[in-house]
Amino acid sequence: MAKNGKILLLAMAMGVALSGNAQTTQKLVAAKHNEYGLVYSLPKTHFRIEVEAELTVKKRGEYYNYAQKYLGTSDVVTEDSQSWTLKGVRVTSYGVATKGNEYLMQFKAGTMPYLVVGENGMPLAINTESVKVEEWEAKEGTPLTASVLDNNGYASALSGELLASGSLAKRAENAANQIYKIRESRTNYAIGEADQMPPDGASMKLILDELSRQETALMAMFLGTTQTATAVRTFDYVPGDKDSKSVLVRISDFNGISTADDLSGEPLYLTLKIEERGKLPLDEKGLERVLPKGAVMYNIPGRARLTLTYEGKEWLSESFDVAQYGVEYGLNPLLFTDKKAPSYVKFSAITGGIIEMGLVPAEEASAITGKK
Repeated sequence: MAKNGKILLLAMAMGVALSGNAQTTQKLVAAKHNEYGLVYSLPKTHFRIEVEAELTVKKRGEYYNYAQKYLGTSDVVTEDSQSWTLKGVRVTSYGVATKGNEYLMQFKAGTMPYLVVGENGMPLAINTESVKVEEWEAKEGTPLTASVLDNNGYASALSGELLASGSLAKRAENAANQIYKIRESRTNYAIGEADQMPPDGASMKLILDELSRQETALMAMFLGTTQTATAVRTFDYVPGDKDSKSVLVRISDFNGISTADDLSGEPLYLTLKIEERGKLPLDEKGLERVLPKGAVMYNIPGRARLTLTYEGKEWLSESFDVAQYGVEYGLNPLLFTDKKAPSYVKFSAITGGIIEMGLVPAEEASAITGKK
């Protein structure tokens, strides 16, 4: 293990040994040109918190006071309004390379073990390319659809009689009568009793669609309309050294997903509780094991529970492995160049901990050890 100028020399030398294994991984081979040494960085665990909120916009129709009288319903929008509510949360953890904390894994001369690293040099595996890198797909918001009440969008559904009506009450009565006529016409077309039936199915569909459009527009003048949209924002959260509770964001009827200090909104609380801290492995006597010479360093992570609460409801409560609550330990580098049975290991890109360890298949071992 080393953290000195030699690392910089090796970092420059290893550039010629890189081969693309995937868009986010690289394969680094320990060989003579880089003095059989490879440089890597252990990760620090971050949380990616995605917050989705829904906007609801309600518009009142002109005849809302007459809905009960003419349509027999009181389920109407009585005033224009806009509101935002929390729709969903999603939390994933990921690793970020710890800057200024690079390590050198030094292997036996004459061998060719290799290291697969992810972004920023974080180790994913030694002596195996069978690694899986999780891809993050951000959710996208949805736009607000137009209301038929916007900009008098219902006007084309109004009959001449309705437009000529003097009072609001009379216009409402004529609109209701027009709705019932539309429904009667649609029924007649559906059962084949219309005065003039369309020549084919496509024409029938056009007529029925137009009747539905007119009915929807007229009904909106009584019932009003409700339109929705969604917004999504993603936040990066780095867990601290202690248990904590804080306001992550606020959901405001005016500003949607807003800042923690926007008192016009309801707070989304984030609670972090450290559940377990990583411990060094013990030997058969119950003593902490001694770090092997030239150890290949990795993390033994701890665990923490992340809870998101909004308006008294828990939207998420989940435990995660966290590198910061663990300890660093190391593997003997001779494991990976053993001429009889070299080992492989897979590391977590989130915590730097060991996921899997085993022996390299016999048919691949000679390329690593140089033994034929």
